[in-house]
Amino acid sequence: MAHANARLNVHGRRVLVDRVVVQGRPVAHVAKELGISRQCAYRWVARFRAEGRAGLRDRSSRPHRCPRRTPLEVEQQVLALRGLQRRGQDWIGPELGLPARTVGAILRRHQVPYLRECDPLTGEVIRSSKTTAVRYERPAPGDLVHIDVKKVGRIPEGGGWKAHGRGERPGSKRGLGYDHVHAAVDDHSRLAYAEVLPDEKGTTCARFLLHATEFFAGHGITIREVITDNAKNYITSAAFADAITTIGARHLTIRPHCPWQNGKVERFNRTLQIEWAYRQVFESNTQRTAALAPWLNFYNTGRRHWALEGNTPISRLS
Repeated sequence: MAHANARLNVHGRRVLVDRVVVQGRPVAHVAKELGISRQCAYRWVARFRAEGRAGLRDRSSRPHRCPRRTPLEVEQQVLALRGLQRRGQDWIGPELGLPARTVGAILRRHQVPYLRECDPLTGEVIRSSKTTAVRYERPAPGDLVHIDVKKVGRIPEGGGWKAHGRGERPGSKRGLGYDHVHAAVDDHSRLAYAEVLPDEKGTTCARFLLHATEFFAGHGITIREVITDNAKNYITSAAFADAITTIGARHLTIRPHCPWQNGKVERFNRTLQIEWAYRQVFESNTQRTAALAPWLNFYNTGRRHWALEGNTPISRLS
């Protein structure tokens, strides 16, 4: 396989050398035929004359020495902080006084897996994920609010299997069901609001939308459009439609089977799982629910956001 940025593979370089060295044709003419520059053609010919066919093989572009490379002890600090906190480069960098890109290069150099591929509780690699380069952002707060529901399993009193391990325990109960975490994220500022509710019925979603509207209004945001997936609790519920009318907004839906169109709240759901629901071992469902509001306040006012260039969501409202 040729170098990722090379115009010619090894066979093409042999063709070049054969036409120039063996057939005696001008380098400029052969270079034009093969779609490369004269400088590139002269380089391969010179390598062939100095080293023979071995000179036509790919070479690493890595420098022989790198005097400005980050010291080993600093790299070890980055790796230790990543293992302890399980945070990304945009959080680790300011903590250690390093550029975020430097931290990212260190993590890639040591083949540290991406957070999106890891279990939030143990840090072990459990999945691969899809990324997309297509991004958008509405120009003002309230122009668009993303809404979704995430289900998390309820925790029995005294803690579940994360606290005690797999297997039956005296007094344990199965089939406790799920908590439904309703979330709303402002497209422009990433300001977020969430509630733990018992279900995801249309009436519950409508009530959540009204509560979210009050929350955003408290920060000076008027909701003009709301986007959801195509679940029936959103698109066929009369209660949700009435709530949309009450707040004076327009209801948008994503294209079927395209959850990335509601990506900001989907990404918030993952952050919510990693940093709240599964960040620590809770001993009861009530304990975990009580921890949501403090974490949500931290997310909006204290947590650095990569999409906001390291700023907090609340900073975009100032």
